[in-house]
Amino acid sequence: MDSAARIAELEKKVRELAVFHEVGKALTSTLDHNRVLETIMQQISAFFHPDTWSLLMVENEGSELRFEIAVGEAAEKLTNIRLRMGEGIAGWVAAHNQPVYVPDTTTDPRFSSRVDDLTRMVTRSIACIPVRGRDGVLGVIELINCPNPLQFEGEDLFLLQALADYVAIAIENARHVQKIHELTITDDCTRLFNSRHLNNMLEAEIHRSTRYNYEFSLIFIDLDRFKAVNDVHGHLVGSKLLAQIGQVLQSHLRLIDMAFRYGGDEFVLLLPQTSKRAAIQVARRLHRLLAERTYLEEEGLNLRVTASFGLASFPTDATNRADLIHMADNAMYDVKKSTRNNISVANQGVLV
Repeated sequence: MDSAARIAELEKKVRELAVFHEVGKALTSTLDHNRVLETIMQQISAFFHPDTWSLLMVENEGSELRFEIAVGEAAEKLTNIRLRMGEGIAGWVAAHNQPVYVPDTTTDPRFSSRVDDLTRMVTRSIACIPVRGRDGVLGVIELINCPNPLQFEGEDLFLLQALADYVAIAIENARHVQKIHELTITDDCTRLFNSRHLNNMLEAEIHRSTRYNYEFSLIFIDLDRFKAVNDVHGHLVGSKLLAQIGQVLQSHLRLIDMAFRYGGDEFVLLLPQTSKRAAIQVARRLHRLLAERTYLEEEGLNLRVTASFGLASFPTDATNRADLIHMADNAMYDVKKSTRNNISVANQGVLV
């Protein structure tokens, strides 16, 4: 090997080390997986110089691929395109968990022109690497029209696969962090948010509603005579009942509303951008819904449940978190201490 070739080889090694240095720095400096993924894909782009590069993620229980990141020619048009598992080169790579380099797409029967037809791209060559997680393929890195057809032989293919492994680490780390976060804010029994998260969300909603001059409402719900269910049927049945009621409440709220298990047999509903009058209508509907349903039919128990509701609104009844919780809780206890199975509204009393 002459000196010029040695210099070129050394320069390439330096570039490779620089790539791994940047990727390693990104992985160890942040838990923001989008930032890590963008860093990795930028390094791939700078090293291989494709016309277009993208990261496709496996979704819908492994049935399709979605473009998570796309940069280059027609990148914006790619964001709304889905590939079926097995469709095209990327779909084949995801399905077979094997890297593929196609220097001439016109000679490979696996190539699908559908994406080109939709984006008006012209794909001459494709390099695809599977992003392998612990339990299978997470996605595919796809490089379109790289200028050097010999890049994906030997060490270059190894480099691309190593970078794909870093992508897998970033994705799985992000999912683990998300799972841990969900565990810290979620109630194990009902899968609703817990009281700790209620406090955080109330502070955020007070800030937002104050800034934009919105109203919002809070509804406390306490199940009537729930202790009797535990005493007669046991705590396991009681827990199943709580879970079913939590599902009923969650499924009958808007997407912007939030349901919490406050503790024991108490639930709380946070209704953003909802006046007291509108919240009363929500409370009436849910109060009627809970009482009309039959629970634990699959266990042959056919239980019926009623509940006591308390309602308070921001800023009509209170202007801080503690006072708003206090007002809604007190309204609920006004019902518990009198008729049960009714609704009480802060500063208005029990509804007839």
